[in-house]
Amino acid sequence: MNTKIISAILIFGLITVIPTVYGQLTIGSELKQESIEVKINLDGEIDVRHLISSSKMPGSVPLFTGDVSNLIVTNELGEKIESGIGNDGLGNESILVLPSKLTTIIEYNLENASLDDNLFSTEISYPKKFSVLFDESVELIFVNNNLIFLDNKKGISINGGGIAEIEFYNDESKIMKKVTWEENEFDVEIITNSEIQYFNFNQPEKSISFQVNDENEFVTISMSEELLGGPYVILLDDEKIKYSKFVREGNIVSLNLKPETPGQITIVGTTVIPEFSMFIPLIMGFMIILTVPLMRKFTLR
Repeated sequence: MNTKIISAILIFGLITVIPTVYGQLTIGSELKQESIEVKINLDGEIDVRHLISSSKMPGSVPLFTGDVSNLIVTNELGEKIESGIGNDGLGNESILVLPSKLTTIIEYNLENASLDDNLFSTEISYPKKFSVLFDESVELIFVNNNLIFLDNKKGISINGGGIAEIEFYNDESKIMKKVTWEENEFDVEIITNSEIQYFNFNQPEKSISFQVNDENEFVTISMSEELLGGPYVILLDDEKIKYSKFVREGNIVSLNLKPETPGQITIVGTTVIPEFSMFIPLIMGFMIILTVPLMRKFTLR
């Protein structure tokens, strides 16, 4: 009998005889995975790759939640391996892999990330640790609304697995503002799809403000902590709103927010470049405190 026919019969037999446990279909024991990678390209295409350790027994590997297509199972030599898919009826799929002395590679595509107003968005779910890799041109991503700068790294690791809502710009739109204070000049970078107007740096009030004209758009502000240091309070008009913070090399701090309505954004810090004039009275007072005891000692002598 043909080897492929025998393999198919074995797979079918295992699928039909192995019992259901706690409402989920278990196809043999779960195989050990060496790595799990998800790659997302600039077209929003999602490719998944599992590396499975060699095994003497058939076993199962859970697939990512979602619409799976173009499933291929091979060994490290590129030879195709017979496999089968089980479903628990709730949309959770596992793939049965036959014993192999070589590393098994499972590859497939997930439904593409959706593109809305220049922002790719997808939700990825898996019960084990996995990595998400991006095109090298992607510098900024959002994971569950939290800001992450990749800074020349290939991607991120979702430790412990779980659900990750991932978003990134198809084309990052950067707005550069210059802030000059006395002889110092600082760059303030704003990345957003929203229109920004009336940018202003207020040194006495330790604040940066600007107008956003769109709702529910990410707004990411990056600047030197020397210009405006934290902790920060961010207001939309007069109402305090949530934000996430990401500290980068060179004392660069990035703040990310998502205003629900248009309005004036005000970022208030606790430290800012000091006005030199503020220090003059302090310096004079300090000098007087030091000088008076010295003068007394001099007169006594």
